[in-house]
Amino acid sequence: MAIVFLLLGLIVFAAIGVPLAFSIGASCITYLMGNSPMFLSMMPQRIWNGVYSELMIAMPLFMLAGELMNTGGITKRIIDFCTELLRPIRGGLGEVNIVASMIFGGISGSSVADTSALGSILIPAMEEKGYPPAVSAGITVASSTMGMIIPPSTPMVVYAMVSGASIGALFMAGAVPGLLIGLTQLVIVYLISARKGWHPEKIPFSWKRFWKAMFSGIPALLMPLFIIVCVSGGVCTASESAGVAVLYSILVGFLLYRELKWADVWTALKKTLISSSSVMIIIGFTSIFTWILTIQKVPDLVANLFMSMNLPPWGIALMFDLLILIIGTFIDVSPAILLLTPIMLPVMKYFGFSELQFGAMMITGLAIGLVTPPVGMCLNACNKINRMPIISIFKGALPYVLCNVVVLVSISLIPALTTWLPHVLGY
Repeated sequence: MAIVFLLLGLIVFAAIGVPLAFSIGASCITYLMGNSPMFLSMMPQRIWNGVYSELMIAMPLFMLAGELMNTGGITKRIIDFCTELLRPIRGGLGEVNIVASMIFGGISGSSVADTSALGSILIPAMEEKGYPPAVSAGITVASSTMGMIIPPSTPMVVYAMVSGASIGALFMAGAVPGLLIGLTQLVIVYLISARKGWHPEKIPFSWKRFWKAMFSGIPALLMPLFIIVCVSGGVCTASESAGVAVLYSILVGFLLYRELKWADVWTALKKTLISSSSVMIIIGFTSIFTWILTIQKVPDLVANLFMSMNLPPWGIALMFDLLILIIGTFIDVSPAILLLTPIMLPVMKYFGFSELQFGAMMITGLAIGLVTPPVGMCLNACNKINRMPIISIFKGALPYVLCNVVVLVSISLIPALTTWLPHVLGY
């Protein structure tokens, strides 16, 4: 009964408008005051232990690298390269949006950053070329979901901290699902664009124009490859590679493209400080929440519930997919990872799912929540760009988000899609 009051407290505080981080903290304090007042003195230590992790250094550094590369001229060069790459197949700006998101996702590690960076350039350009506003916004937010799946991924850093899984192995586990989402979305966008007449007029392919765009975009294209090789090859840790990524983005922005200014660096630092500190506060309070759940043996109760259903592993996987889609609709990515992993990971391991497959399933499912109302962080980011209602943006994104659902079900039923690449690389 006590755990019911804990959960009800969280729901009530969130419902009256208290920010989620403080809703979690307030519900924990209320619970402890009513059941175990002697443990209140342990809260500061538990909160500190929750965020005191060397691995967590990577999260703000990856965020900072993405901000610096966005303001340093990288985004424009990615779009120019993708335009020339797709020109031989008459790829329009819809296809350019998808491929650019695949590349940019490997730089920023953030879907919201992807929406903000590419959307501010591509949405107006797509509307100018005849794409309806809802479609332009929908393709942008749907393709941005790859940002938190294709490595490097900020949510995977959070998951690695909670689960203890290798961050390098997690990066590799997300590579195939991220690429599958991109490829399936690319096919759907191409077919719809061809049917609607949104493809540009056929322009003769020019090797000169292509090589110019490629050489200009090489620094951006090398960034995700560099991070993946360094982390997966054991050259450096995730935190060290994130630090190198920040240095790399500064050098490229200042010395190569010469578009990065000191004012941009200061702005990027402020944005990173705000974004990462909010996540850290959530992590700190969630560590108390999960500690209480563990004391109350909630993971055991959930495990017994699932086992009592007598479902095969594939049935458990589909049930978890449904659960993660529902939760992702109402809770942001990091809090959902922190709340669900301690409860569900032992259950899924019991049914034969590895921590890599489980992590890929969770992050792929939560990425869909970024483009579903009412929370939908990517929807809100896109709303700030084009001022469209988030419901209209969601309707425009729906055909392409279905690709994410298909990939989520596929990686849930076919473990090799997430475990093959880490196994090949020796994890």
